[in-house]
Amino acid sequence: MANDRSSEAEEIAIAALGHIAADPILLPRFLSLTGITISEIRPAAEEPGFLGGVLAFILAHEPTLMEFSAQSGIEAERVAKAARRLPGGQDDWDRQP
Repeated sequence: MANDRSSEAEEIAIAALGHIAADPILLPRFLSLTGITISEIRPAAEEPGFLGGVLAFILAHEPTLMEFSAQSGIEAERVAKAARRLPGGQDDWDRQP
């Protein structure tokens, strides 16, 4: 069951990454905040914590979260739950000083 939740969380994060990549305003902001380049996104997506960080990025800005939720049909609450299931997600950000 936990594996299913992790898989669903990863699917939500991948959808969020696609949303970011398709947005000409969000993508440069995401790249700037993460310090990666477009060519580094695919390899980075396989690193622990990256997908959780994608969801943390979405969750950090309510208008972005609401836009993603409306576009994807994924409820904002499910996005938050998914972030808590992934390394680098919301809980990790909440613990930072």
